[in-house]
Amino acid sequence: MNTRTTATAGSLLLIAITMFGCGGSSSASPSSPTSSTSDPYSPPGNTPAPTTADVTITVAGMNGSNSYSPNPATVKAGQTVSWYNGDSLPHTATADTGAFNTGTINPGATSSPIKMSTAGTFPYHCLIHGTAMTGTLVVTP
Repeated sequence: MNTRTTATAGSLLLIAITMFGCGGSSSASPSSPTSSTSDPYSPPGNTPAPTTADVTITVAGMNGSNSYSPNPATVKAGQTVSWYNGDSLPHTATADTGAFNTGTINPGATSSPIKMSTAGTFPYHCLIHGTAMTGTLVVTP
């Protein structure tokens, strides 16, 4: 390459870096970040709360009816329940009837507390792993 071509290429490169290296925008404020992925297992607005529940059930892993501990778990109507994921994979706790759904609980995380208002027996499972993970929640009056 000759000196003139090298200087021209260098100048163009410097202009490109100046214009595009900093975003190439003269906007005074950046746009809000958005998520490019969506979680099909989490209901909208399901954000873990820093509050504690009356009862916490531990997700132990994919082990059939021994996947959640205790199982069955018992609470009184009006109490809240959270699930702590003690496994290395993400899981959910979702009532077979759809009465409750924790959304995805990542390893080491705890779901938001869910208030159990109605007495009854609620079989539940992991939406991600299906019948490989089952539990039962008994809500007494």
